[in-house]
Amino acid sequence: MTRKQIERRSASLEEALRHAIEVDHHKNEFLATLAHELRNHLAPALTSLQVIKRVHDTPDVLERARGMLDRQLLQMKRLVDDLLDVDRIGRDRLELKKSVVNLGLLLEQAVESTRSALDSAGHRLTTTLSPEPVFLEADPQRLTQVFCNLLNNACKYTDRGGRIAVRVERQGSDVVVRIADNGIGIPPGFLGQVFDRYVQVDRQGERAQPGLGIGLALAKQLVELHGGSISVQSEGLGRGSEFVVRLPILTNQLLAPQSTPESAPSLPGSAQRILLVDDSRDAVESLALLLSLTGYETRTAGDGLAAIQLAESYRPHVILLDIGLPRMSGYEVCRNIRATEWGKHMVVIALTGWGNEDDYHRTADAGFSGHLVKPIDYATLTKLLSDVGDSTGVNSGH
Repeated sequence: MTRKQIERRSASLEEALRHAIEVDHHKNEFLATLAHELRNHLAPALTSLQVIKRVHDTPDVLERARGMLDRQLLQMKRLVDDLLDVDRIGRDRLELKKSVVNLGLLLEQAVESTRSALDSAGHRLTTTLSPEPVFLEADPQRLTQVFCNLLNNACKYTDRGGRIAVRVERQGSDVVVRIADNGIGIPPGFLGQVFDRYVQVDRQGERAQPGLGIGLALAKQLVELHGGSISVQSEGLGRGSEFVVRLPILTNQLLAPQSTPESAPSLPGSAQRILLVDDSRDAVESLALLLSLTGYETRTAGDGLAAIQLAESYRPHVILLDIGLPRMSGYEVCRNIRATEWGKHMVVIALTGWGNEDDYHRTADAGFSGHLVKPIDYATLTKLLSDVGDSTGVNSGH
């Protein structure tokens, strides 16, 4: 073998090794992000369920808890469905369960499913349906998934207080659904990649939006399985975007089901002061609600600076502190508290969606008393709170 052949082989081996390391890194990153996304939805959902079990005759509390539970479980279900469906389609295993569906009702369900995201971002949504009902032969669950993904995408990439419009029109034997926003738009060179898996529009160097980057890829595949097509248009960055779904029309009727939840018993608890810090309003409200029903006194904060100020004035026995916070991270909050006279020995526990080994080391280095991974089992949490007198710290991934 000549020297040049050896060099070429060595270079190709190096390239293959680099590629393998990169693939492995992306896989680990993807799995960590997936775990984080799921835990952040599971935490307020399970807490809301505990509230429902303990409340029987307080309708407003029940309604709030049920609302939170519905929103978080829908988000989590959507995430899991998307993941499973991407895999099924990739292996030609997805079966559509088609029936006659009313497109107007299906769009209403998609809007309701994304209502929380729309409201929390302050977006204004307008919907224009066709004058007469439009019926499709379709899998209602899959098509709702498509429109939820498109609406969530519009929410995510539109600045607060934006405008989103859904418009339905008949064109011959097809129906066209347009979902337009006045958001950040898409660069011309990026339009061809929008429906690729794991691709997100990055805001000119800022970190990509939360999510796994599979929603639009899945929407395209599901629309095509229904004999339709999907396209996107944008005049560029800052000019908004419009997604256009075209589907074949059927002519006929419809039907739709409903479901109901239940409730159960209650638990005692000691009266300790607890400060809950999380930028997810559902997460802090649901946990605060549950803890107060169990007998604890609670305060809540939604960002790092507010957490430090409240910790100083409220002097809680325990702080349950998220890591990814606005204005100051959970790590910085803990370090700042530890630097004060009043906070040196305070019990500060990380309650976070991040649960890899490195994450435990980072919270320990920042001075946390312990590290709990969302969703925390409520019995474990109450056991921890009742034992908090001996500040021995806690580490639990379950």
